[in-house]
Amino acid sequence: MSSGSINEVTGRINRSLSGVFRAVIVSLLVLIQFGLIIYLSYKLRMYTVYIYSFLQILSVIIIIMLINDNRNVSYKISWICIIAVFPVTGHIMYMLWGNNRVKKIDKIVLKKLARGFEYLVQDSKVVEEFEDHYPDMLRMTTYLQNNHFPLFKNNEVEYYPMAEEAFEAIIEEFKKAERFILMNFFIVGEGVLWDRIHEVLLSKIKNGVRVLFLYDDFGAMFRTNRNFKRELEKEGFEVRVFNPVHRYTNKLYMNYRSHQKIIVVDGNVGFTGGMNLADEYVNLVNRFGVWKDNAVRIEGDAVWGLTVTFLQMWEASKTSAPVNYDEFRPSKSFPENNVYCQVFSDGPANNPRNPIEDFYKQMIYHAKRVLYITTPYLIIEDDMRDALITAAQGGVDVRIITPFIPDKKNVKILTYYNYGTLLSAGVRIFEYKPGFIHAKTMLNEDSAIVGTMNMDYRSFHLHYECGVWICNKYVMKTIKDDLLKTMEECHEVTLKEWKSRPLLNKIYEKILNLFSTLM
Repeated sequence: MSSGSINEVTGRINRSLSGVFRAVIVSLLVLIQFGLIIYLSYKLRMYTVYIYSFLQILSVIIIIMLINDNRNVSYKISWICIIAVFPVTGHIMYMLWGNNRVKKIDKIVLKKLARGFEYLVQDSKVVEEFEDHYPDMLRMTTYLQNNHFPLFKNNEVEYYPMAEEAFEAIIEEFKKAERFILMNFFIVGEGVLWDRIHEVLLSKIKNGVRVLFLYDDFGAMFRTNRNFKRELEKEGFEVRVFNPVHRYTNKLYMNYRSHQKIIVVDGNVGFTGGMNLADEYVNLVNRFGVWKDNAVRIEGDAVWGLTVTFLQMWEASKTSAPVNYDEFRPSKSFPENNVYCQVFSDGPANNPRNPIEDFYKQMIYHAKRVLYITTPYLIIEDDMRDALITAAQGGVDVRIITPFIPDKKNVKILTYYNYGTLLSAGVRIFEYKPGFIHAKTMLNEDSAIVGTMNMDYRSFHLHYECGVWICNKYVMKTIKDDLLKTMEECHEVTLKEWKSRPLLNKIYEKILNLFSTLM
Protein backbone atom coordinates (compact mmCIF):
# COMPACT_ATOMS: atom_id res chain seq x y z
CA MET A 1 0.00 0.00 0.00
CA SER A 2 1.32 3.44 -0.87
CA SER A 3 2.21 5.89 1.86
CA GLY A 4 0.38 9.13 2.50
CA SER A 5 -2.21 10.55 4.84
CA ILE A 6 -4.52 8.01 6.45
CA ASN A 7 -7.60 9.94 5.32
CA GLU A 8 -6.67 9.91 1.62
CA VAL A 9 -8.38 6.55 1.05
CA THR A 10 -11.68 4.90 1.90
CA GLY A 11 -11.58 2.31 4.63
CA ARG A 12 -13.35 -0.99 5.01
CA ILE A 13 -14.69 -3.26 7.73
CA ASN A 14 -13.82 -6.91 7.19
CA ARG A 15 -16.16 -9.46 8.72
CA SER A 16 -14.39 -12.70 9.52
CA LEU A 17 -16.53 -15.79 8.95
CA SER A 18 -14.12 -17.81 11.09
CA GLY A 19 -14.61 -15.34 13.91
CA VAL A 20 -18.37 -15.56 13.51
CA PHE A 21 -18.12 -19.36 13.49
CA ARG A 22 -16.08 -19.34 16.71
CA ALA A 23 -18.54 -16.93 18.29
CA VAL A 24 -21.45 -19.17 17.26
CA ILE A 25 -19.75 -22.22 18.80
CA VAL A 26 -19.04 -20.38 22.05
CA SER A 27 -22.57 -18.96 22.10
CA LEU A 28 -24.02 -22.43 21.51
CA LEU A 29 -22.03 -23.81 24.43
CA VAL A 30 -23.31 -21.03 26.65
CA LEU A 31 -26.88 -21.56 25.38
CA ILE A 32 -26.58 -25.27 26.09
CA GLN A 33 -25.64 -24.38 29.65
CA PHE A 34 -28.68 -22.11 29.88
CA GLY A 35 -30.84 -24.85 28.35
CA LEU A 36 -29.64 -27.41 30.86
CA ILE A 37 -30.27 -24.96 33.67
CA ILE A 38 -33.84 -24.32 32.50
CA TYR A 39 -34.49 -28.04 31.87
CA LEU A 40 -33.19 -28.90 35.31
CA SER A 41 -35.37 -26.19 36.80
CA TYR A 42 -38.43 -27.64 35.04
CA LYS A 43 -37.75 -31.24 36.08
CA LEU A 44 -37.26 -30.24 39.68
CA ARG A 45 -40.79 -28.79 39.86
CA MET A 46 -42.24 -32.25 40.55
CA TYR A 47 -40.52 -32.07 43.92
CA THR A 48 -41.89 -28.60 44.60
CA VAL A 49 -42.22 -28.70 48.39
CA TYR A 50 -38.77 -30.11 49.03
CA ILE A 51 -37.15 -27.94 46.40
CA TYR A 52 -38.91 -24.81 47.68
CA SER A 53 -37.66 -25.42 51.21
CA PHE A 54 -34.16 -26.13 49.97
CA LEU A 55 -34.15 -23.00 47.78
CA GLN A 56 -35.34 -20.83 50.64
CA ILE A 57 -32.43 -22.00 52.74
CA LEU A 58 -30.02 -21.68 49.80
CA SER A 59 -31.31 -18.18 49.02
CA VAL A 60 -30.66 -17.06 52.57
CA ILE A 61 -27.15 -18.53 52.45
CA ILE A 62 -26.32 -16.90 49.09
CA ILE A 63 -27.77 -13.54 50.12
CA ILE A 64 -25.75 -13.60 53.35
CA MET A 65 -22.66 -14.45 51.29
CA LEU A 66 -23.41 -11.59 48.89
CA ILE A 67 -24.02 -9.09 51.68
CA ASN A 68 -20.67 -9.99 53.23
CA ASP A 69 -18.95 -10.10 49.85
CA ASN A 70 -16.39 -7.35 49.27
CA ARG A 71 -17.65 -6.55 45.78
CA ASN A 72 -19.66 -3.40 45.08
CA VAL A 73 -23.29 -2.98 46.11
CA SER A 74 -24.72 -2.62 42.58
CA TYR A 75 -23.20 -5.93 41.52
CA LYS A 76 -24.63 -7.69 44.57
CA ILE A 77 -28.10 -6.20 44.04
CA SER A 78 -28.11 -7.43 40.43
CA TRP A 79 -27.46 -11.00 41.55
CA ILE A 80 -30.04 -10.81 44.34
CA CYS A 81 -32.62 -9.71 41.74
CA ILE A 82 -31.74 -12.63 39.46
CA ILE A 83 -31.97 -15.11 42.34
CA ALA A 84 -35.32 -13.64 43.44
CA VAL A 85 -36.90 -13.54 39.96
CA PHE A 86 -35.56 -16.91 38.74
CA PRO A 87 -35.48 -19.10 41.88
CA VAL A 88 -33.91 -22.27 40.46
CA THR A 89 -32.25 -20.89 37.35
CA GLY A 90 -30.86 -17.90 39.22
CA HIS A 91 -29.21 -20.05 41.87
CA ILE A 92 -27.48 -22.23 39.31
CA MET A 93 -26.40 -19.18 37.29
CA TYR A 94 -24.91 -17.63 40.41
CA MET A 95 -22.98 -20.78 41.28
CA LEU A 96 -21.56 -20.89 37.74
CA TRP A 97 -20.88 -17.23 37.04
CA GLY A 98 -21.53 -15.07 40.09
CA ASN A 99 -19.39 -16.54 42.84
CA ASN A 100 -16.26 -14.75 43.93
CA ARG A 101 -13.74 -17.57 43.78
CA VAL A 102 -10.34 -16.51 42.53
CA LYS A 103 -10.20 -17.54 38.89
CA LYS A 104 -7.31 -19.41 37.32
CA ILE A 105 -6.60 -16.62 34.84
CA ASP A 106 -6.51 -14.07 37.69
CA LYS A 107 -3.89 -16.13 39.54
CA ILE A 108 -1.77 -16.25 36.39
CA VAL A 109 -2.07 -12.52 35.79
CA LEU A 110 -1.33 -11.63 39.44
CA LYS A 111 1.85 -13.68 39.30
CA LYS A 112 3.00 -11.95 36.11
CA LEU A 113 2.04 -8.52 37.44
CA ALA A 114 4.08 -9.09 40.59
CA ARG A 115 7.13 -10.02 38.52
CA GLY A 116 6.77 -6.93 36.37
CA PHE A 117 6.36 -4.61 39.34
CA GLU A 118 9.86 -5.60 40.48
CA TYR A 119 11.16 -3.55 37.53
CA LEU A 120 9.21 -0.43 38.53
CA VAL A 121 11.25 1.33 41.21
CA GLN A 122 10.44 4.82 42.44
CA ASP A 123 13.25 7.39 42.35
CA SER A 124 12.87 9.27 45.64
CA LYS A 125 14.53 12.40 44.19
CA VAL A 126 11.77 12.65 41.58
CA VAL A 127 9.14 12.60 44.32
CA GLU A 128 10.98 15.30 46.30
CA GLU A 129 11.16 17.54 43.22
CA PHE A 130 7.50 16.86 42.43
CA GLU A 131 6.51 17.94 45.95
CA ASP A 132 8.34 21.22 45.40
CA HIS A 133 6.35 21.89 42.22
CA TYR A 134 2.98 20.34 43.15
CA PRO A 135 2.69 20.08 46.95
CA ASP A 136 -1.11 19.76 46.80
CA MET A 137 -0.90 16.66 44.61
CA LEU A 138 1.54 14.63 46.68
CA ARG A 139 -1.31 12.52 48.03
CA MET A 140 -2.41 11.53 44.51
CA THR A 141 1.01 10.51 43.27
CA THR A 142 1.67 8.65 46.54
CA TYR A 143 -1.49 6.60 46.02
CA LEU A 144 -0.28 5.42 42.62
CA GLN A 145 3.22 4.78 43.97
CA ASN A 146 1.77 2.58 46.70
CA ASN A 147 0.09 0.55 43.96
CA HIS A 148 3.45 -0.05 42.21
CA PHE A 149 3.20 2.80 39.67
CA PRO A 150 6.22 5.13 39.99
CA LEU A 151 6.26 8.81 39.12
CA PHE A 152 8.55 9.82 36.23
CA LYS A 153 9.90 13.17 35.10
CA ASN A 154 11.89 14.15 31.97
CA ASN A 155 9.08 13.57 29.46
CA GLU A 156 7.97 15.22 26.25
CA VAL A 157 4.19 14.75 25.92
CA GLU A 158 2.11 15.44 22.83
CA TYR A 159 -1.68 15.20 22.88
CA TYR A 160 -3.65 14.13 19.82
CA PRO A 161 -7.33 15.16 19.75
CA MET A 162 -8.15 12.69 16.97
CA ALA A 163 -6.95 9.12 16.39
CA GLU A 164 -6.04 9.95 12.78
CA GLU A 165 -3.30 12.26 14.01
CA ALA A 166 -2.14 9.71 16.58
CA PHE A 167 -1.79 6.91 14.03
CA GLU A 168 0.12 9.17 11.63
CA ALA A 169 2.60 9.81 14.46
CA ILE A 170 2.70 6.11 15.37
CA ILE A 171 3.53 5.11 11.80
CA GLU A 172 6.33 7.69 11.66
CA GLU A 173 7.79 6.28 14.88
CA PHE A 174 7.56 2.74 13.47
CA LYS A 175 9.68 3.85 10.53
CA LYS A 176 12.40 5.04 12.94
CA ALA A 177 12.48 1.80 14.99
CA GLU A 178 15.90 0.17 15.34
CA ARG A 179 15.46 -2.48 18.07
CA PHE A 180 11.87 -3.38 18.87
CA ILE A 181 8.21 -2.40 18.56
CA LEU A 182 5.57 -3.36 21.13
CA MET A 183 1.85 -3.23 20.21
CA ASN A 184 -1.17 -4.06 22.36
CA PHE A 185 -4.74 -3.48 21.16
CA PHE A 186 -8.21 -4.62 22.18
CA ILE A 187 -9.80 -4.50 18.70
CA VAL A 188 -7.85 -5.37 15.57
CA GLY A 189 -9.64 -5.10 12.24
CA GLU A 190 -8.14 -5.86 8.87
CA GLY A 191 -8.59 -2.84 6.63
CA VAL A 192 -6.80 0.17 5.19
CA LEU A 193 -5.22 1.24 8.49
CA TRP A 194 -3.98 -2.28 9.22
CA ASP A 195 -2.63 -2.64 5.66
CA ARG A 196 -0.58 0.51 6.02
CA ILE A 197 0.79 -0.40 9.45
CA HIS A 198 1.42 -4.00 8.39
CA GLU A 199 3.48 -2.80 5.42
CA VAL A 200 5.70 -0.64 7.64
CA LEU A 201 6.13 -3.36 10.26
CA LEU A 202 7.08 -5.95 7.64
CA SER A 203 9.85 -3.70 6.36
CA LYS A 204 11.16 -3.22 9.91
CA ILE A 205 11.14 -6.97 10.60
CA LYS A 206 13.22 -7.51 7.45
CA ASN A 207 15.72 -5.03 8.89
CA GLY A 208 16.03 -6.99 12.14
CA VAL A 209 13.55 -5.12 14.34
CA ARG A 210 11.57 -7.30 16.76
CA VAL A 211 7.79 -6.74 16.61
CA LEU A 212 5.78 -8.05 19.58
CA PHE A 213 2.05 -7.92 18.85
CA LEU A 214 -0.49 -8.62 21.60
CA TYR A 215 -4.23 -8.40 21.02
CA ASP A 216 -7.41 -9.52 22.72
CA ASP A 217 -9.11 -12.55 21.21
CA PHE A 218 -12.67 -11.28 21.57
CA GLY A 219 -11.72 -7.89 20.12
CA ALA A 220 -10.17 -9.40 16.99
CA MET A 221 -12.17 -12.57 16.32
CA PHE A 222 -14.84 -10.91 14.16
CA ARG A 223 -12.48 -8.65 12.20
CA THR A 224 -9.51 -10.85 11.26
CA ASN A 225 -9.24 -13.99 9.17
CA ARG A 226 -8.86 -17.40 10.78
CA ASN A 227 -5.15 -17.61 9.91
CA PHE A 228 -4.31 -14.07 11.01
CA LYS A 229 -1.98 -15.04 13.86
CA ARG A 230 -0.34 -17.88 11.94
CA GLU A 231 0.34 -15.69 8.90
CA LEU A 232 1.91 -12.96 11.04
CA GLU A 233 4.16 -15.46 12.77
CA LYS A 234 5.34 -16.75 9.38
CA GLU A 235 6.25 -13.17 8.50
CA GLY A 236 8.40 -12.84 11.62
CA PHE A 237 5.96 -11.20 14.03
CA GLU A 238 5.95 -12.40 17.63
CA VAL A 239 2.23 -12.72 18.38
CA ARG A 240 0.21 -13.53 21.48
CA VAL A 241 -3.57 -13.57 21.93
CA PHE A 242 -5.01 -12.61 25.30
CA ASN A 243 -7.60 -14.93 26.87
CA PRO A 244 -9.10 -16.96 23.97
CA VAL A 245 -12.89 -16.88 24.32
CA HIS A 246 -13.34 -20.63 23.84
CA ARG A 247 -11.05 -21.52 26.73
CA TYR A 248 -13.36 -20.73 29.64
CA THR A 249 -16.95 -20.74 28.33
CA ASN A 250 -18.18 -22.26 31.60
CA LYS A 251 -17.02 -19.10 33.39
CA LEU A 252 -18.15 -16.57 30.78
CA TYR A 253 -14.54 -15.36 30.51
CA MET A 254 -15.53 -13.44 27.39
CA ASN A 255 -16.01 -10.66 29.96
CA TYR A 256 -12.40 -10.70 31.15
CA ARG A 257 -10.74 -8.85 28.30
CA SER A 258 -7.57 -6.82 27.81
CA HIS A 259 -8.86 -3.38 26.85
CA GLN A 260 -5.38 -1.83 26.97
CA LYS A 261 -3.84 0.10 24.07
CA ILE A 262 -0.07 0.47 24.18
CA ILE A 263 2.57 1.26 21.55
CA VAL A 264 6.28 1.39 22.44
CA VAL A 265 9.17 1.97 20.04
CA ASP A 266 12.72 1.14 21.17
CA GLY A 267 11.75 1.91 24.77
CA ASN A 268 12.04 5.62 24.01
CA VAL A 269 8.63 6.60 22.65
CA GLY A 270 5.22 5.34 23.73
CA PHE A 271 1.56 5.94 22.96
CA THR A 272 -1.68 5.19 24.77
CA GLY A 273 -5.28 6.33 24.45
CA GLY A 274 -8.72 5.14 23.49
CA MET A 275 -8.10 4.16 19.87
CA ASN A 276 -8.09 0.63 18.47
CA LEU A 277 -6.48 -0.70 15.32
CA ALA A 278 -9.42 -0.53 12.90
CA ASP A 279 -10.61 1.81 10.15
CA GLU A 280 -13.57 3.34 12.00
CA TYR A 281 -11.21 4.77 14.64
CA VAL A 282 -9.57 6.98 12.01
CA ASN A 283 -12.83 7.80 10.20
CA LEU A 284 -12.07 5.78 7.08
CA VAL A 285 -15.53 4.26 7.43
CA ASN A 286 -18.66 5.86 8.85
CA ARG A 287 -20.31 3.73 11.53
CA PHE A 288 -21.69 6.29 13.97
CA GLY A 289 -20.92 9.63 12.38
CA VAL A 290 -17.58 11.24 13.23
CA TRP A 291 -15.57 8.94 15.51
CA LYS A 292 -13.64 11.09 17.98
CA ASP A 293 -10.85 9.46 19.92
CA ASN A 294 -7.67 10.75 21.51
CA ALA A 295 -4.17 9.64 22.48
CA VAL A 296 -0.89 10.86 23.93
CA ARG A 297 2.66 10.40 22.73
CA ILE A 298 5.32 10.23 25.44
CA GLU A 299 9.04 10.42 24.87
CA GLY A 300 10.98 10.08 28.09
CA ASP A 301 11.38 8.18 31.32
CA ALA A 302 7.65 7.36 31.67
CA VAL A 303 7.78 5.12 28.59
CA TRP A 304 9.31 2.48 30.85
CA GLY A 305 5.96 2.32 32.64
CA LEU A 306 4.21 1.53 29.35
CA THR A 307 6.88 -1.05 28.48
CA VAL A 308 6.48 -2.89 31.78
CA THR A 309 2.67 -2.83 31.49
CA PHE A 310 2.91 -4.38 28.03
CA LEU A 311 5.38 -7.06 29.12
CA GLN A 312 3.23 -7.99 32.13
CA MET A 313 0.26 -8.75 29.88
CA TRP A 314 2.55 -10.38 27.29
CA GLU A 315 3.75 -12.85 29.91
CA ALA A 316 0.21 -13.40 31.21
CA SER A 317 -0.96 -14.40 27.73
CA LYS A 318 1.17 -17.51 27.41
CA THR A 319 2.97 -19.99 29.63
CA SER A 320 6.59 -19.74 28.55
CA ALA A 321 10.05 -18.75 29.73
CA PRO A 322 10.10 -15.41 31.62
CA VAL A 323 10.71 -12.30 29.54
CA ASN A 324 14.01 -10.50 30.01
CA TYR A 325 12.70 -7.03 30.85
CA ASP A 326 16.14 -5.47 30.59
CA GLU A 327 16.22 -6.18 26.85
CA PHE A 328 13.48 -3.59 26.47
CA ARG A 329 15.12 -0.75 28.37
CA PRO A 330 15.30 2.63 26.56
CA SER A 331 18.26 3.05 24.25
CA LYS A 332 19.02 6.62 25.35
CA SER A 333 18.73 9.05 28.24
CA PHE A 334 16.35 12.00 28.09
CA PRO A 335 16.85 15.74 28.68
CA GLU A 336 15.81 16.88 32.14
CA ASN A 337 12.48 18.67 32.45
CA ASN A 338 9.56 18.92 34.83
CA VAL A 339 6.88 17.15 32.79
CA TYR A 340 5.68 14.53 35.28
CA CYS A 341 3.85 11.38 34.18
CA GLN A 342 2.62 8.29 35.96
CA VAL A 343 1.57 5.24 33.94
CA PHE A 344 -0.95 2.98 35.68
CA SER A 345 -2.97 -0.14 34.92
CA ASP A 346 -5.71 -2.25 36.47
CA GLY A 347 -7.85 -5.32 35.90
CA PRO A 348 -10.16 -7.97 37.36
CA ALA A 349 -7.25 -9.77 39.03
CA ASN A 350 -7.17 -6.80 41.45
CA ASN A 351 -10.86 -7.06 42.43
CA PRO A 352 -12.20 -5.72 44.71
CA ARG A 353 -9.29 -3.31 45.17
CA ASN A 354 -9.18 -1.41 41.88
CA PRO A 355 -6.67 1.45 41.78
CA ILE A 356 -8.02 3.07 38.60
CA GLU A 357 -11.53 3.48 39.98
CA ASP A 358 -10.15 4.87 43.24
CA PHE A 359 -7.79 7.21 41.40
CA TYR A 360 -10.67 8.58 39.34
CA LYS A 361 -12.43 9.46 42.60
CA GLN A 362 -9.28 11.17 43.84
CA MET A 363 -9.17 13.25 40.64
CA ILE A 364 -12.76 14.29 41.28
CA TYR A 365 -12.25 15.15 44.95
CA HIS A 366 -9.02 17.03 44.18
CA ALA A 367 -10.76 19.33 41.68
CA LYS A 368 -11.18 22.86 43.01
CA ARG A 369 -12.42 24.82 39.99
CA VAL A 370 -12.95 22.59 36.94
CA LEU A 371 -13.52 18.93 36.17
CA TYR A 372 -13.96 17.89 32.52
CA ILE A 373 -14.65 14.29 31.53
CA THR A 374 -15.11 12.49 28.22
CA THR A 375 -16.47 8.95 28.19
CA PRO A 376 -18.44 6.88 25.66
CA TYR A 377 -20.39 5.20 28.48
CA LEU A 378 -21.57 6.72 31.75
CA ILE A 379 -22.87 3.86 33.89
CA ILE A 380 -21.55 4.73 37.31
CA GLU A 381 -22.06 3.38 40.80
CA ASP A 382 -23.27 5.33 43.80
CA ASP A 383 -19.86 6.28 45.19
CA MET A 384 -18.64 7.66 41.84
CA ARG A 385 -21.93 9.52 41.37
CA ASP A 386 -21.68 10.93 44.89
CA ALA A 387 -18.15 12.15 44.19
CA LEU A 388 -19.31 14.02 41.07
CA ILE A 389 -22.31 15.48 42.90
CA THR A 390 -20.14 16.58 45.83
CA ALA A 391 -17.74 18.33 43.44
CA ALA A 392 -20.54 20.12 41.58
CA GLN A 393 -22.30 21.21 44.76
CA GLY A 394 -18.96 22.42 46.10
CA GLY A 395 -18.68 24.93 43.25
CA VAL A 396 -16.57 22.90 40.81
CA ASP A 397 -17.48 23.36 37.14
CA VAL A 398 -18.18 19.70 36.32
CA ARG A 399 -18.78 18.90 32.65
CA ILE A 400 -19.15 15.48 31.05
CA ILE A 401 -19.09 14.77 27.30
CA THR A 402 -20.80 11.61 26.01
CA PRO A 403 -21.83 10.47 22.50
CA PHE A 404 -24.92 11.78 20.73
CA ILE A 405 -24.87 8.76 18.40
CA PRO A 406 -24.36 5.55 20.42
CA ASP A 407 -22.67 2.32 19.40
CA LYS A 408 -24.82 0.29 21.85
CA LYS A 409 -28.47 1.30 22.32
CA ASN A 410 -29.04 -0.22 25.75
CA VAL A 411 -25.83 1.30 27.06
CA LYS A 412 -26.94 4.67 25.70
CA ILE A 413 -30.26 4.27 27.53
CA LEU A 414 -28.44 3.58 30.80
CA THR A 415 -26.03 6.46 30.16
CA TYR A 416 -28.99 8.80 29.66
CA TYR A 417 -30.64 7.44 32.81
CA ASN A 418 -27.53 8.38 34.81
CA TYR A 419 -27.81 12.02 33.73
CA GLY A 420 -30.71 12.76 36.10
CA THR A 421 -29.13 13.02 39.55
CA LEU A 422 -26.03 14.64 38.04
CA LEU A 423 -28.03 17.34 36.24
CA SER A 424 -30.03 17.98 39.41
CA ALA A 425 -26.76 18.61 41.27
CA GLY A 426 -25.47 21.09 38.71
CA VAL A 427 -23.29 18.82 36.57
CA ARG A 428 -23.37 19.86 32.91
CA ILE A 429 -23.84 17.09 30.33
CA PHE A 430 -22.83 17.51 26.68
CA GLU A 431 -23.58 15.06 23.86
CA TYR A 432 -21.18 15.05 20.91
CA LYS A 433 -23.51 15.80 17.97
CA PRO A 434 -21.16 14.95 15.07
CA GLY A 435 -21.17 11.30 16.14
CA PHE A 436 -19.52 8.99 18.64
CA ILE A 437 -16.92 10.16 21.15
CA HIS A 438 -14.77 7.23 22.26
CA ALA A 439 -12.10 9.29 24.07
CA LYS A 440 -11.53 8.58 27.76
CA THR A 441 -10.27 11.72 29.48
CA MET A 442 -10.47 13.35 32.89
CA LEU A 443 -9.05 16.80 33.60
CA ASN A 444 -9.02 19.10 36.59
CA GLU A 445 -7.11 22.36 37.01
CA ASP A 446 -3.85 20.61 37.97
CA SER A 447 -3.62 17.33 36.06
CA ALA A 448 -5.18 15.07 33.45
CA ILE A 449 -5.74 11.40 32.69
CA VAL A 450 -5.72 9.98 29.17
CA GLY A 451 -6.26 6.26 28.85
CA THR A 452 -8.45 3.33 27.94
CA MET A 453 -10.98 3.39 30.81
CA ASN A 454 -14.69 3.97 30.29
CA MET A 455 -16.74 5.17 33.24
CA ASP A 456 -18.62 1.92 33.76
CA TYR A 457 -18.48 -1.28 35.78
CA ARG A 458 -16.92 -3.24 32.94
CA SER A 459 -13.86 -0.99 32.72
CA PHE A 460 -13.41 -0.66 36.47
CA HIS A 461 -13.89 -4.35 37.33
CA LEU A 462 -13.99 -6.71 34.31
CA HIS A 463 -11.37 -5.43 31.85
CA TYR A 464 -7.62 -4.86 31.98
CA GLU A 465 -7.06 -1.15 31.40
CA CYS A 466 -4.23 1.38 31.38
CA GLY A 467 -3.69 5.11 31.30
CA VAL A 468 -1.30 7.93 32.07
CA TRP A 469 -1.62 10.73 34.62
CA ILE A 470 0.01 13.95 33.42
CA CYS A 471 1.07 17.02 35.41
CA ASN A 472 2.20 19.91 33.23
CA LYS A 473 0.39 23.18 32.52
CA TYR A 474 1.30 23.28 28.81
CA VAL A 475 0.02 19.76 28.14
CA MET A 476 -3.02 20.53 30.28
CA LYS A 477 -3.84 23.58 28.18
CA THR A 478 -3.72 21.53 24.98
CA ILE A 479 -6.13 18.96 26.40
CA LYS A 480 -8.44 21.58 27.91
CA ASP A 481 -8.58 23.54 24.64
CA ASP A 482 -9.62 20.37 22.81
CA LEU A 483 -12.37 19.61 25.31
CA LEU A 484 -13.72 23.17 25.18
CA LYS A 485 -13.70 23.05 21.38
CA THR A 486 -15.50 19.71 21.49
CA MET A 487 -18.19 21.16 23.76
CA GLU A 488 -18.92 23.76 21.07
CA GLU A 489 -19.92 20.88 18.79
CA CYS A 490 -22.18 19.32 21.41
CA HIS A 491 -25.80 19.48 22.45
CA GLU A 492 -26.09 20.36 26.13
CA VAL A 493 -28.72 18.24 27.87
CA THR A 494 -30.92 20.14 30.31
CA LEU A 495 -32.73 18.79 33.36
CA LYS A 496 -36.06 19.83 31.81
CA GLU A 497 -35.25 17.87 28.66
CA TRP A 498 -34.21 14.83 30.69
CA LYS A 499 -37.43 14.87 32.71
CA SER A 500 -39.60 15.10 29.58
CA ARG A 501 -38.55 11.75 28.11
CA PRO A 502 -41.42 9.27 27.42
CA LEU A 503 -42.87 7.20 30.26
CA LEU A 504 -41.99 3.90 28.58
CA ASN A 505 -38.37 5.01 28.37
CA LYS A 506 -38.36 5.76 32.09
CA ILE A 507 -39.76 2.32 32.91
CA TYR A 508 -37.30 0.54 30.63
CA GLU A 509 -34.38 2.51 32.11
CA LYS A 510 -35.27 1.42 35.64
CA ILE A 511 -35.47 -2.23 34.61
CA LEU A 512 -32.15 -2.06 32.76
CA ASN A 513 -30.52 -0.29 35.68
CA LEU A 514 -31.13 -3.32 37.92
CA PHE A 515 -28.71 -5.28 35.74
CA SER A 516 -26.31 -2.48 34.77
CA THR A 517 -23.26 -4.15 36.32
CA LEU A 518 -23.95 -7.37 34.39
CA MET A 519 -24.24 -5.75 30.95
